[in-house]
Amino acid sequence: MLQELAIHDFAIIEQLSVDFSTGMTVLTGETGAGKSIIIDAVGILVGGRGSADFIRTGTKKATVEGMFSIPAGALTQNLLQHYGVGSDDDQDTVVLQRELFTSGRNVCRINGHLVNTSTLKAVGETLVDIHGQNEHQELMHPEKHLSLLDQYAADQIKPLLAAYQQRYADWKDLAGRVKERVADEREWAQRLDMLQYQAKEINDAHLQPTEEDDLTSERDRLNHFQQIQDALQTGYGVLNGGDDEAGVIDRLAEAMAALQNIAHLDADYENMAECIGNAYYALQDVGSDLSHQMDGLEYDPARLEQVEDRLATITQLEHKYGATVPDVIAFGQKVNDELDEMNDTQGSSDELKVKLAKAQTEALAAAKKLSATRVAAAKQLSKDIHQQLADLYMAKAVFDVHFTVHEDQLGPTGIDSVEFYIQTNPGEKLRPLARTASGGELSRIMLALKTIFSQADGVTSIIFDEVDTGVSGRVAQAIAEKISRISRHSQVLCITHLPQVAAMADHQVHIAKTVKSGRTMTRLTPLTGTGRVEELARMLAGTTITKLTKEHAQELLRLAIQDKNAQAKEQTA
Repeated sequence: MLQELAIHDFAIIEQLSVDFSTGMTVLTGETGAGKSIIIDAVGILVGGRGSADFIRTGTKKATVEGMFSIPAGALTQNLLQHYGVGSDDDQDTVVLQRELFTSGRNVCRINGHLVNTSTLKAVGETLVDIHGQNEHQELMHPEKHLSLLDQYAADQIKPLLAAYQQRYADWKDLAGRVKERVADEREWAQRLDMLQYQAKEINDAHLQPTEEDDLTSERDRLNHFQQIQDALQTGYGVLNGGDDEAGVIDRLAEAMAALQNIAHLDADYENMAECIGNAYYALQDVGSDLSHQMDGLEYDPARLEQVEDRLATITQLEHKYGATVPDVIAFGQKVNDELDEMNDTQGSSDELKVKLAKAQTEALAAAKKLSATRVAAAKQLSKDIHQQLADLYMAKAVFDVHFTVHEDQLGPTGIDSVEFYIQTNPGEKLRPLARTASGGELSRIMLALKTIFSQADGVTSIIFDEVDTGVSGRVAQAIAEKISRISRHSQVLCITHLPQVAAMADHQVHIAKTVKSGRTMTRLTPLTGTGRVEELARMLAGTTITKLTKEHAQELLRLAIQDKNAQAKEQTA
């Protein structure tokens, strides 16, 4: 609830400080005295749109500050913790402050912490609900009606809504992934075709890591066949000699035998014999190799052509996929790995679509269950509203919760669109509540709804700004009783010109304009006893107050006490 309100240089208010109490407080006074300005100040305090027009003429800034008490476990406390602006000293109160500057600058604070307007508004909406003749907030905005219905039957709807929203989130996630897959399908297919071509080209080549070097050597041998053959023959002839002369090997054999005969006579001879022996056996091996190479040497033009073609294929692959054969082989492995992954992904894509269909079915089933519960809750809400309207002398009015179900259009809150409809007089058509024309009827409908929703709303303070406009007599009395009943659950601040409403209040504050030093100012005066009787008499009679009007005022107060005592008994029963 709003405990204290301080206003400085706001409109015609130079400085004002007022304390508020629980229950119902009415603000009364002449038209133009500044009653609505106070409500405007509270609206600014809880995040309403600010304007330099609110700043008192001749000053640089306007300041509004308010202290609110909040019950344990209230949504406000959760928000304060979320935004990191809770009070360390007192968790049961919150202080809001807002400053408007002529320069257009706007400074907001929560418990002394600087915040932006959005944060101030988010917190403020949990503290104060302001209703005016032309501003009925949630009740007058069809897009809010579904949430109001859900609040009304929160015990039944909240768990079903949470279960649905989890399935809805799963479905949306899968739908997004499938959509991304479809969007990329052409690019994915093109990539797949290219990889398949590359893999086939490399795999069909059957490359070996050292193949290129081996083929290059083979090509060189085939291209230089005659040169190689001549060299081998010359070498072999030198080592082994011809028909009429001894070769190097035979001559070394003679030298080795001669030196071996004298090797025992001197160590030097022995060393020389050993060296010549080593040379002899080494050249024998070389001669054997030369003979073997000559026996295997063959010129094959067809094989040369095959080698050239193979080397050309390898060169072509190297130009495309790597500088060397090992690079090409490595590239081919990478391509094959990506192909395997894409094939797995294709399977995953099909599975994803199956999962999507299943998730949609589950979400729709949860949405239908939620919708059925809402329909049942709407019927009970309609009964409760009819009872409230009957109390407000609209017994023949018909209230209905109009459902539009979109089974093919899942949304964050389900498949339901809800709007409140009303028929105020027999013979008329049910029409959307938001377009109901009569101000007096609108006031009563709003109060009927607010009476039911006040406990579910969770706000600590409700402000009614002349919502009783356009009514009088017994309807005014019924409205007064309804507002009083609402104040049993939430603090109510009410601006009114009706004496019936003022009499039902637990507290009454008179607001008046004064002129000082040529400047208009607003003054607040709490009323009790005689002062309250005088103000009620003025509201009844206007400028001329008689003994009879005072007696009437006293009678209103006496009857109001009886009504409130009856309400209290009902509440405790």
